[in-house]
Amino acid sequence: MKKLILLLTVLLALAACKNDKKTTGEDPRVEGTELDSTGMEAPDGEAKSTRTNPEKTYPSQLQSVFTAHGGLHHWKKMNNLCFEMKGKNGNETHTVSLPNRRTKIESKDWSIGYDGKGVWLLKHDLGYEGNPVFYHNLMFYFYAMPFIIADPGTNYTAVEATELDGKMYNGFKVSYNDGVGDSSDDEYILYFDPTTNKMAWLAYTVTFKDQKKSNDWHYIKYDQWQEVNGLLLPEKLTWWNVENGKPKSEKMDIKFNKIAASETMMDASVFSKPTEAEYVN
Repeated sequence: MKKLILLLTVLLALAACKNDKKTTGEDPRVEGTELDSTGMEAPDGEAKSTRTNPEKTYPSQLQSVFTAHGGLHHWKKMNNLCFEMKGKNGNETHTVSLPNRRTKIESKDWSIGYDGKGVWLLKHDLGYEGNPVFYHNLMFYFYAMPFIIADPGTNYTAVEATELDGKMYNGFKVSYNDGVGDSSDDEYILYFDPTTNKMAWLAYTVTFKDQKKSNDWHYIKYDQWQEVNGLLLPEKLTWWNVENGKPKSEKMDIKFNKIAASETMMDASVFSKPTEAEYVN
C-alpha cells in the first residue's frame, strides 16, 4: 500500500508535464556558432548540492525583486518544478527536484538525467547531439531566474543604472565562489524594472569549455510572465543579438508550457539512471 501511495504521488507531480498539448516556440538553432542542443551559448554555474542557505543575506533591492516574483520564502517551499519547451529535435519535458537539483529531460530521441551521482544519457532513435553535462540543468537555470541566484556560493554587486533597448534598468552582477557548479567563472547581470522590481533582462557569460573569465556577454529578455502556484515564472525567453556589448535586435525565443511547481517531494526513482543509460563526463 505504501508503494502504491508513493507511486500515485509521483504521478500526480509529473502530470502537468505529461499531456499531449503541442509546445510552441521557434526552433532555437542558430547557424555559425558552436552551440549546445538548444542552439544557445550558455553557462552552467548552478550549485547541485542544495538551494537553501538560512544564513545567507541579500541586498534589499534584490530582496524586492524576489518579492515581486512571489517571494524567496515561497520559492523555497517548492519541492518540484516541471515545464515543456521546444528544443532542437522537438518537445522536451524538464523535471527538477528543487531541494537536491536532481533533473530529468525527456524527448523522443533521448533522455538526460542527474541522479545525484552523475549525469546520465539514454539514447533512443537518433541519440543526442551536444554535451549532456552542459545541458542537463541549463534551461532550468535560465527558467528559474531570479530565484536561482539565491543559491549558496553566489555574490552580488550593484551595477549602475543601464539603458537596454531604450529603457533604464537597475541591476546586480552575480558571481560565484570557486568550485561552485560546473563553471564557477560564469557571471550574470540581472536587470530589473526600478518601478515594478520585476526582472527584465539577464546578461551572462559562458565559461563551460575554457573555464576562464569572459567578457563576451549574451542577453536574454524576460518580458512575459505567468503566475504558477504563487510564483511569477517566465512564459517566454527571448535571446537578442549583441552589438558593442549591448542587445541590439531579437534573435530567437523559446516559449514554456505546462509549467507546474508544487511542494510534492519527488521520489529519487524518478531521476534514477535507467539500465540502458550511461553516465557521461
